[in-house]
Amino acid sequence: MSEAKSGDTVRINYTGKLTDGTRFDSSEGREPLEFQLGSGQIIPGLDRGVEGMKVGDKQTVTVPAEEAYGPHDAAKVQQVPRNALPPELEPQEGMQLQAQTPEGAQMTLIVTAVAEQEITVDANHPLAGKDLIFEIEMVEILKAA
Repeated sequence: MSEAKSGDTVRINYTGKLTDGTRFDSSEGREPLEFQLGSGQIIPGLDRGVEGMKVGDKQTVTVPAEEAYGPHDAAKVQQVPRNALPPELEPQEGMQLQAQTPEGAQMTLIVTAVAEQEITVDANHPLAGKDLIFEIEMVEILKAA
């Protein structure tokens, strides 16, 4: 039986958890996740963890934050005056907002605090700064052409 290698398209079932056991994502009840190994379609640490697996293999892979969504960057947390928001918007903690960078790219902000005059928003990925644990089962390996 062949092992998955860079360039192969693979299909995996997975469950992603934080180090405290909190589940943040899973393919349970959905089609397996399909991606090309080594192509950058998934986080680097998970990509490396899947390489070498055979169909039917199951394993647990721990991905440090640096190989997942990177460290939490305090510079991406900012206060925004409430009067900079559309008047009909009532911000709440946990709410996602869309913003545009000066270069025109879209970015997602999470509201982390709401005060009378300003709100605090975080542009980090919600999993930034967190080590992730994935339980993986290799379902299928489609060889690279």
